[in-house]
Amino acid sequence: MPTWNSRGLRGSHLEEIINRTNQKYKENNLALIQKVPTPITPVKIDSKSRHITLAYFDQKSTIDYIGAVQGLPVCFDAKECAVDTFSLQNIHEHQVEFMEKFEQQEGISFLLIYYSHKNIFCYLTFKKLNEFWKRGKNGGRKSFRFDELNADYLFESSNGYFIPYLEFLQKDLDSRD
Repeated sequence: MPTWNSRGLRGSHLEEIINRTNQKYKENNLALIQKVPTPITPVKIDSKSRHITLAYFDQKSTIDYIGAVQGLPVCFDAKECAVDTFSLQNIHEHQVEFMEKFEQQEGISFLLIYYSHKNIFCYLTFKKLNEFWKRGKNGGRKSFRFDELNADYLFESSNGYFIPYLEFLQKDLDSRD
């Protein structure tokens, strides 16, 4: 069984907080956001417990969450970072491509990054993510530093169990031409 420190459970606390937040938004009729399951094919199933004991990924997953906020299509990926430098290796090219196509369809894409060592969240707009991505693709840094982020999009969770990302989504919308 995987342990808390294993790769398989990284970010599960973050996911739990986001899921609670999404439930609260749903209950208040503010948004309907769902976790996108990673498609797998079971190989072995324990016949007694009916648990999958071995499986493989069917395809690359795109983003973590997708839905609508007051009729506006929204998708985002959640990442956790334990240092001040976020490596772009934590984001896959197919994810950036999906988010870009989502934006072209007049949806809103973003990253929600939790800097665990600072207990700070960042709503990273797709526009800013794409700037960092293109910089890396063009031979520049393949990471970005915490101090490169827009301070207007940094925040703490509310009581440690709620992430008010809709406030930052509104800022994102207000900043668009």
